[in-house]
Amino acid sequence: MQDPSLTIGIEEEYQIIDPATRELRSYVQRFLERGQTVLPDQIRPEFLQSQVEAGTRICHNIQEARHELLRMRRSIMELAHSEGLWVAAAGTHPFSSWARQEVSPFGRYPELARFLQDVGRRLLIFGMHVHIGIEDQELLIDVMNQLRYFLPHVLALSTSSPFWHNRDTGLKSYRSVVFESLPRTGIPQQFGAYAAYRSYVDTLLATGSLAEPTHIWWDVRPSEKFPTLEVRIPDMCTRIEETLCLSALVQAIVAKLVRLRQENQTWRIYRKNLLDENKWRAVRYGITDDLIDFGKAKEVPFPALIEELLAWLDDVLDELGTRSEVEYVHTILSQGTSADRQLAVYRREGDLQAVVDQVVEETQAGVGVDKE
Repeated sequence: MQDPSLTIGIEEEYQIIDPATRELRSYVQRFLERGQTVLPDQIRPEFLQSQVEAGTRICHNIQEARHELLRMRRSIMELAHSEGLWVAAAGTHPFSSWARQEVSPFGRYPELARFLQDVGRRLLIFGMHVHIGIEDQELLIDVMNQLRYFLPHVLALSTSSPFWHNRDTGLKSYRSVVFESLPRTGIPQQFGAYAAYRSYVDTLLATGSLAEPTHIWWDVRPSEKFPTLEVRIPDMCTRIEETLCLSALVQAIVAKLVRLRQENQTWRIYRKNLLDENKWRAVRYGITDDLIDFGKAKEVPFPALIEELLAWLDDVLDELGTRSEVEYVHTILSQGTSADRQLAVYRREGDLQAVVDQVVEETQAGVGVDKE
């Protein structure tokens, strides 16, 4: 087994906001034209023109990731402000309608829109992806199988999409509901070996089910572009510290699972339908209710599960240099996720525009760019 590099890569999907209306604004083409000068090869279009995606360079530790993320967010915000626009980071916009959004004219997006029809056009959602370097393909599949158990925990901490089309949905991650209307989404099945995964992909390609392997949109997947495991379940994190916390947490979980394998141990594999039960609880309640501890076959308050997780990870955090970033989960537990904070503003102000304002302010906090 080749020891993994455990490098970190982070992709974030941002909302482009019109300050006058607080609505989403279709403006990505201008972003791309100007963005290549400040973020060459790091800024990309998304499915809809009111979205823009940016990705860090390969980072060898969380300190590099912090520097990259700050530079990336600052550059995106400065681009927006130079055009009289704002940038927001959250899983959904509180009131903009998907029906009024324009599909990006780049690459395969027009073809994908024709194939997916309204299921695709409804994808007015924003996520965050974490890549962890695992060069050995068999190790990558083994880690992916075990990591599936922790995906609902990661989602719960990231929840930032309680609103959809002027409605309080009653869910903390409505983005997850919208996204799972696509084919090949959700928590994947277990694969016995990398060859089994590759056979699955090749069958879909050969039968015309896939235009390209990246159209497998699972919550965690082997990256087709990099020797990484890509965790895709989080909502877009509003605060930069939340993004760093979840990235460090995912890296630490991977490092721990690798260590177990080196010691001829493994995390127990649970059936996908059981994992889906916890994912639903994360979608519905975020961090404010119980998840199921399948080993104990009982419900456990989410904060207690996180304390157990931190204790389990304790022996890898200092080695990775990520203790402070991972322990930011305590701040999330005490202050709430972005979804909780958005709901608190709405209940206090009764105004979804005020929610947009708060998300914008939190997005730029600590980045060094003023909203005005």
